[in-house]
Amino acid sequence: MKTRYAADRVRYARMTTDEVRKEFLIEDLFRAGELCLEYCEVERVVVGSAVPVKGALELEAGKELAADYFCERREAGVINIGDAGAITVDGKSFKMANLEFLYIGRGSKEVSFASADPKAPAMYYILSYPAHAEHMTTHAKKSDAEVVELGSRKEANVRTLNKYIHPGGIKSSQLVMGYTEIKEGSVWNTMPAHTHERRTEVYLYFNLADDAILFHLMGPPGETRHLVVKNRQAVVSPLWSIHSGVGTGAYCFVWGMGGENQDFTDMDQIPVHDLK
Repeated sequence: MKTRYAADRVRYARMTTDEVRKEFLIEDLFRAGELCLEYCEVERVVVGSAVPVKGALELEAGKELAADYFCERREAGVINIGDAGAITVDGKSFKMANLEFLYIGRGSKEVSFASADPKAPAMYYILSYPAHAEHMTTHAKKSDAEVVELGSRKEANVRTLNKYIHPGGIKSSQLVMGYTEIKEGSVWNTMPAHTHERRTEVYLYFNLADDAILFHLMGPPGETRHLVVKNRQAVVSPLWSIHSGVGTGAYCFVWGMGGENQDFTDMDQIPVHDLK
């Protein structure tokens, strides 16, 4: 497990492009046959992936968590963005098709990730926050999502938001998680932009075409920067930063939040004319 320390907004203002990328962009996820985890100073979130090829991959705590097992004091949300597989939690197996979610509750001791076909592996994206209470480990199919249609063709931001882990769906301590699909012909997400200083957020961009890129906008509203992001890369967004993006084609992104509350609408909206 790697440790990622956060830059504050003062140091951010003086950072080069390479420094901003090193601090906030997680480029090296989804390595075949490996479990990849990064322990981030921002809300103590763990961002990771598992791509089982030769056998199951075990979710281990590592010395960074100072725990006997990963979910001793944590909860985790997992989405499969690859082919079919299964996640086993304390002896119970959950089949995981593409774009299905699994919430893993605090106190779950043994967690492993597997693929149905090693030649077409599952690709699990993992997001974990500290948990103050135990909630039931719960599997969700695509049909279980709370679906919200947003945007317009005029604003080039037609998108479908799929909520899975939230107060009206799968219960958790602080994790809120789902994914958004940008429709063909649209390019923008989360614009007009917002911040929410009560919670921080992580975006994982996926389903970008091989020749496509995405410009992720970040920073305080009066001092924005952009990150050039490719397929299956993640951005850690601190509480003082906007988080918005525009792609060269259609794409999806997983969003996950943790912090003071789970109110999805708790946002400080930023008028587009106030952005600099």
